[in-house]
Amino acid sequence: MSGRGDGAGEPGRERAGEGRAPEPSGVDLARVALRAAKEQARARGAAAQQKKQARRGGGLRSGARADGRDPLPLGSAINRLITERGWETPAAVGGVMGRWPQIVGEDLAKHCVPLKYDEDPDERVLTVQCDSTAWATQLRLLAPQLVARLNADLGQGTVRLIKVLGPGGPQRRFGPLRAPGSTGPGDTYG
Repeated sequence: MSGRGDGAGEPGRERAGEGRAPEPSGVDLARVALRAAKEQARARGAAAQQKKQARRGGGLRSGARADGRDPLPLGSAINRLITERGWETPAAVGGVMGRWPQIVGEDLAKHCVPLKYDEDPDERVLTVQCDSTAWATQLRLLAPQLVARLNADLGQGTVRLIKVLGPGGPQRRFGPLRAPGSTGPGDTYG
């Protein structure tokens, strides 16, 4: 006999409980995200190279078959432009700002408005302003659930933090005495 009947030399049969794949850790998730970003950049580079060749007269030639210069429906042309320029995330976040009442609910949307999105990969912060401190406090308590809902809609890691601003204070006026209708010290000089 060859001595292989005990299973010692066969891979995968050494221990019974080790058949499962380990949960991906933060480093593994970062590698996956980096690989996806590299593939997107490679695709954008290939599209840019085709455009450059078309401008020089090389590569694409007109003929009976469809090529990249044929007219496109407006929606397809816009999607192509967004992909070529790398505007997928800002466009998706802009769509969220348009659908804000459906995402957060009508009550919260009446009192809290998204102002801006910082798309810097280190930041990815959505800034929201509320019309009262009570609603700002409520939104701060709901922020983790809202971030999870936004990331489920937009893609994991698109929004990392929601920065909540309270209501703006009254406009600062300089000096204790003011004349009614005055616009400040500049209105007397000209």
